[in-house]
Amino acid sequence: MVSTDTVDVLIAGAGPVGLTAAVELRRRGIGCRVVDRLPERLPYAKAVGIQPRTLEIWDRMGLVRAALEAAVPMLGQLTYVNGAERPRIELALPPEVPYGFAALPQYETERFLDEFLARFGSRIERGTELVGFAQDADGVTSRLVTASGAQEEVRSRYLVGCDGAHSAVRKGLGLGFEGGAFPEEYMLGDVELDWDMPHGYGVRSMHLDADGAVDDVLVCIPLPGHGRYRISSMVPPELRTAARAESGDGVAHGLDGGAGPSLSHLQDVLDRLAPRPATASVLRWSSVFRISHRIVDRYADGRVFVAGDAAHIHPPTGAQGMNTGIQDAYNLAWKLALAIQGGARPELLASYDAERRPVGVEVVGRTVRHAAEGVQADPDDPGTVMLREAQLLIGYRGSPLVGPPEEGGDGDGPRAGDRAPDCGGLTGHIAAHPLRLYDLLRDRGHVLLLYAGGDGEPGGTGADDFPALAATARDVSLGRVATCVVLPDAAPAGAGDTMTLPVYRDRRGEFARQYAARGRTAFLVRPDGYLSARLQPPTAGELASRLALVFQA
Repeated sequence: MVSTDTVDVLIAGAGPVGLTAAVELRRRGIGCRVVDRLPERLPYAKAVGIQPRTLEIWDRMGLVRAALEAAVPMLGQLTYVNGAERPRIELALPPEVPYGFAALPQYETERFLDEFLARFGSRIERGTELVGFAQDADGVTSRLVTASGAQEEVRSRYLVGCDGAHSAVRKGLGLGFEGGAFPEEYMLGDVELDWDMPHGYGVRSMHLDADGAVDDVLVCIPLPGHGRYRISSMVPPELRTAARAESGDGVAHGLDGGAGPSLSHLQDVLDRLAPRPATASVLRWSSVFRISHRIVDRYADGRVFVAGDAAHIHPPTGAQGMNTGIQDAYNLAWKLALAIQGGARPELLASYDAERRPVGVEVVGRTVRHAAEGVQADPDDPGTVMLREAQLLIGYRGSPLVGPPEEGGDGDGPRAGDRAPDCGGLTGHIAAHPLRLYDLLRDRGHVLLLYAGGDGEPGGTGADDFPALAATARDVSLGRVATCVVLPDAAPAGAGDTMTLPVYRDRRGEFARQYAARGRTAFLVRPDGYLSARLQPPTAGELASRLALVFQA
């Protein structure tokens, strides 16, 4: 047994979730090791849907460009029932949302996250498996087996399990993982199709029996490459794997290790259900899978955490799984960084379970309903359904880290716990081009946005006390909060010129509209892009009390 030096965080699993956690920790100066039992990245297009909210997170982390250059847009879905075309679904979002829907093979997502992690001098330790761990009041001692077969003992302050549906971390903690599995089995194939369907649209073609039940289905998701799609359908009898689908823990999930479908199996489905003649070729990968739905009874136990498929699995409807896991990792990583740096309240890490488990419960329940009844059966209006599928409606009202639920301003602006929306048209004193709000938030931790507005305020802008508010934020957080001032376009010329804080003018009034800001208002934005507080009007005492929910005085 070889012992190593203590590391801040040990991450088990190098998929998109584990790599997101690692990148965010390293960006914040935290030491971590990432181990994965696989000897190399799997070349499979498993999770392929990238939600707009995930792109916003990657923007905040400074790596979204790599994703945008590698992905293809998802513009909508074409639906056919018994050969008849149904109304087209357009994946349209409000103009202030900075990113649309995208498709990208999972191995490409892992590639650019891995490359970004390498900028910080970190690498994935391939062929290294976590085989056990024990925690105490001061840390976690983990046992690893390396690619050479050597055993290694690692001491870390925290352990994060991002090791998938059969997570060794989850099992080691003894967490409950309740749920079930659908009886149907499906097959996947990554192929090229020669049809002339519109570019950027997924295709869902179903056959209904005499009772109106779906007895055959074909789903095609576009991928980068000429005519490339990931197609899925019900599995033919000769490929059914139910007899061997139970895993070692008695739970069936995900891809099966048995024989995958051949090109002829996939072509048979296309011949039956494709809305236009199509020939499949260049089979890169195929598999048989079952749909399970499970969630852990808690996301953390002491110094050990689970995220992604280790915490929740659910139907692939709406491409929610990987994206939910990425948000798990991002929510946890900034909190771990603050705790390790010594600036966090002891209760901060407990908020990970309090905030993310309700999200996991909702996603599991919704995707199960949609898998059984279809997204079109959702009772909400189409605009709300679209925003929810884009994961733009996730919020943390009622979280122990935000203000009381009644806190908020006039109108429909975001409140404490809500996602901080983007907006454009912000201008500074030097840059000749307008900026987006997310430009000001990128690559930062907490940001205090101070909006000055309202006639009759001191100085015409109500900004006289902003330096004092910024000082309060700096003092309580020990310098971990950045401050920006936003002036309304109607503010007098020269307003804010003497201020030592960064000042931006809301030239198009988008900030005021998106945030329903009327009069002096302070918005405290967390590292993960959610509001910790909305104070109208702000006072130093109120601001300090909100900051004290996160920072250790």
